[in-house]
Amino acid sequence: MPEGIIIKGIGGFYYVKTEEGLYECKARGVFRKKNLTPLPGDRVSVAVTDVEKKKGSISEILPRDSELVRPAVSNVNQLATVIAVKSPLPDFDLLDKLLVSASIKGIQTIICINKIDLDESQEYKKIIQVYSAAGFKCLPLSSKTESGFEQLQESLKGKTTVFAGQSGVGKSSILNIIMNCWVMQTGKVSEKIERGRHTTRHAELLELEEGGFVADTPGFSSFELPDIKYDELEYYYPEFESYLGKCRFKGCSHISEPDCAVKEALAQNLIDRERYERYCKFYNILKQKKDYIKRV
Repeated sequence: MPEGIIIKGIGGFYYVKTEEGLYECKARGVFRKKNLTPLPGDRVSVAVTDVEKKKGSISEILPRDSELVRPAVSNVNQLATVIAVKSPLPDFDLLDKLLVSASIKGIQTIICINKIDLDESQEYKKIIQVYSAAGFKCLPLSSKTESGFEQLQESLKGKTTVFAGQSGVGKSSILNIIMNCWVMQTGKVSEKIERGRHTTRHAELLELEEGGFVADTPGFSSFELPDIKYDELEYYYPEFESYLGKCRFKGCSHISEPDCAVKEALAQNLIDRERYERYCKFYNILKQKKDYIKRV
């Protein structure tokens, strides 16, 4: 019974890459009874029903290391968050929410700053400074000039990486260059694979020649904070780590209390003010949500 990884699921069919080739599979009814849906990225066992036509059924889903809801992908070990310096302007609220969400799930992150060819004032360097200081790997890119792509490809080797970010930042253009073919359309018809214009509507894993997989995702117009306790948020800001436990008051929110080590670091410009202000905003959102649930 061959084992493989689901690279795509469409209309109840799952396409499983194995050492014997790509199998078109249906999922057995036992998964519905367990309320378990196969996902791209799942490692599975295949019961072969037709060797020549490469057809079968998924008989077992192996334990998942991680699972994302949006996009619905499993066993992801890296999130590539994509922002553009211009056109559109960076949505830092969305970026920080994605970084918090990945940290909660134990998923490594890289920040891709695209369209640096449009950045005459080199604003992207300020973004790199802020997020590098917070402990994140930042990669400046230009899909137009293909600048920075060697470093990006090196970061993708051997990993299953999901690309995520707001609409229009150039995720599909980045993937086209990575794959060296038109795997996701950006307005032109591909001569290589003869696919017309479309937008990303479902998660699909694309295999890299040097090992690993990447996935495009739909553009985000909004993204809710993960369902965590408001007093846990501090643990998902890496730049806070060395100051936690050093505040005057136990359980300090780092917002209104005096003698707060985080605020002292902020005053010394050791923590970026805009990142800190977004922390305060997210903290209050989570706290209001908790208070509302208590009242209901």
